[in-house]
Amino acid sequence: MGKQAQPAGQDCATAAAENFATVAIVAASGYAADPLAVGRATERLEKLGCRVRNFYDADAKYLRFGGTDEARIAQLHQAAADPEVDIVLALRGGYGMSRLLPRLDLGALSASGKLFVGHSDFTALQMALLAHDGTISYAGPMICDDFSREDPSDYTLDNFWRCVSGASHSVALAPAEQPAVDVSGILWGGNLTMLTHLVGTPYLPHISGGILFIEDVNEHPYRVERMLLQLAHAGLLDQKAIVLGDFSAYRLYEYDNGYDFDAMLSYLRQTLPLPILTGLPFGHIRDKATLAIGSHARLHSDGRHAMLTMSGYPALHARAA
Repeated sequence: MGKQAQPAGQDCATAAAENFATVAIVAASGYAADPLAVGRATERLEKLGCRVRNFYDADAKYLRFGGTDEARIAQLHQAAADPEVDIVLALRGGYGMSRLLPRLDLGALSASGKLFVGHSDFTALQMALLAHDGTISYAGPMICDDFSREDPSDYTLDNFWRCVSGASHSVALAPAEQPAVDVSGILWGGNLTMLTHLVGTPYLPHISGGILFIEDVNEHPYRVERMLLQLAHAGLLDQKAIVLGDFSAYRLYEYDNGYDFDAMLSYLRQTLPLPILTGLPFGHIRDKATLAIGSHARLHSDGRHAMLTMSGYPALHARAA
């Protein structure tokens, strides 16, 4: 199956314009390294029929962050309180969300009904919202670089608008030798480093019988293995299945002596008592799907081809109604 071809451009614009989506830009973590990125992204969103409200002040960056802790908290709260905003879109990831979690009004963010979208460090907020009261959010594109790049991915943008505008959403996994499964459960997960970072805190939901998806970047296979074993030892892998997204940009060494990602995956499949599938088009990559975190999901694999289908999430069509 792999990534299915979808009409580009016009469908994106139609999906956005028909719902009159207002997109808020927030810098909850890092700042934009390219000073022109927000302008390009804003222009692109407006061409798709969106209204844009930018709560990020590039001149107010602080250290490696998109503002002081207080300023970044204020951005999230102001975007959530704005009655015109439909989507709260993360500027970028990096680091910084962990500093904010204890001071965020999760109740207000949840009650706002906004669609919170991002990935990487944004995983911390998404897990906190899910743990707080089951609030569904979206693992998906960010301003940098998904909306701001000179050559945006049609797959990424089309997949995003299809997800947030539809009653259900399906994502095909890349064809590979997979366990044959047909399971359903709550979809949860995100960046693996952030998930393990939250173990033992009130910001990680305790989900049993769900479908866990994970991705990471710049992490050697042994670190991926170690983090998954940490989740297992913490009793958090009582799940129907694990779905692996992209794990890239790591470096192998002579000392690894043949220990690579495939060797790690083989060990985990023999060790962990649940099916592990690969090929989810999600992570720190150009072509990424959008996933509704906390939604009801069905994962079906015939041993070669697999599909993840989500439903029961608060998309734009529901807000418009």
